[in-house]
Amino acid sequence: MVLEGSTDVGTPGSLGLRQTSTKTPRILSSFSLLLGKEPVKYGELIVLGYNGSLASGDKGRRRSRLALSRRPQANGVKPDVVHHISTPLVSKALSNRGQHSISYTLSRSHSVIVEYTHDNDTDMFQIGRSTENMIDFVVTDTAPGGVAGEGPAAQSTISRYACRVICERWPPYTARIYAAGFDASSNIFLGERAAKWRTPDGLMDGLTTNGVLVMHPAGGFSEGSLPGVWREISVCGNVYTLRDSRSAQQRGKLVENESNVLRDGSLIDLCGATLLWRTPAGLLRAPTLKQLEAQRQEANAARPQCPVGLSTLAFPSPARGRDVPDKQQPWVYVRCGHVHGYHSWGCRRERGPQERECPLCRLVGPYVPLWLGQEAGLCLDPGPPSHAFAPCGHVCSEKTARYWAQTPLPHGTHAFHAACPFCGAWLTGENGCVRLIFQGPLD
Repeated sequence: MVLEGSTDVGTPGSLGLRQTSTKTPRILSSFSLLLGKEPVKYGELIVLGYNGSLASGDKGRRRSRLALSRRPQANGVKPDVVHHISTPLVSKALSNRGQHSISYTLSRSHSVIVEYTHDNDTDMFQIGRSTENMIDFVVTDTAPGGVAGEGPAAQSTISRYACRVICERWPPYTARIYAAGFDASSNIFLGERAAKWRTPDGLMDGLTTNGVLVMHPAGGFSEGSLPGVWREISVCGNVYTLRDSRSAQQRGKLVENESNVLRDGSLIDLCGATLLWRTPAGLLRAPTLKQLEAQRQEANAARPQCPVGLSTLAFPSPARGRDVPDKQQPWVYVRCGHVHGYHSWGCRRERGPQERECPLCRLVGPYVPLWLGQEAGLCLDPGPPSHAFAPCGHVCSEKTARYWAQTPLPHGTHAFHAACPFCGAWLTGENGCVRLIFQGPLD
């Protein structure tokens, strides 16, 4: 077992991390902690497809959303020394629980190991399928309809240690995304078959098996937002175009004018689940749960009626549950947007069990109950609930519906589909959403 050579990395920023020197903010922060103030919140991660909580309830680190806040003590790491190793066995000596490292196996007789050292200026949060203690946010595969696997699924495509987010502890609290997370031995191991390469400055970088994809919306996450371009993030935080397929050996092209800095509305895809990053400033623009409840009560106060049965319709309280429609639940024909109460006529069995003919306009299409979107962080604006996604029937504002309807989300090895952010169902129809047409009371 021979150490062929070791090299000081020099500037940690060359691998995607940035070193800062801010003594005054550190003193002020410590003073704030002594006063008992709330810790600084860097942002929140929201898993698409759960409409506010997991079906089995949010428990511990397995939940539908997670707030990332400044830790009492920094736990970030930054690259320090590069070792060129003549035999992989030495990786066991270097990879101990107290020493973070990334191991790149180039061949059976040659490995490169990058040692990481403690960084007082950053906090690290790890995300993955593993339930081990080093994972801060346990994420499992999301099926359409907001159903998550209970425990590690045998065929899961999400890595046990999928990615890590590094947040600067001092203003402007920049958050950066990196592929792969450190395991129980504080190591990231890229085997011989993993995509890896030497960078122009002589260092190493690589990609995980199924990759970590990121999309930053154009114009921020607000009323004028447009979907951006999906990119792949490397282990060292560099940005690349997508591979030909999700696990292809050949990496994409380096995108030099883009970075791994998360913005409000950035989407992170882990090949089985997609996460939305919201900044504290962005969440201030989103509707609150109180506003969503006020909108529900206002919609019910208008006493919409079924145009045929003349029964009064009402959106049920979120506390009632989200599986079985209420007797007063509004239903919609998703092709035309006409809202009715539930009825059994108009079935077109030759078109399928869900195909119905609207009695007002005669268009034939799915007939589904309407459900209010309850995950406020997925909304672009606090606009009224005027549109529904097709074919699932989740209701939100017009701008929110149109944004998600034109946002392709990764699916499988190389496919993309627009999906309802509240339940994960693939969107159908020409626009993926429909404007709701209510009939007011006749009296």
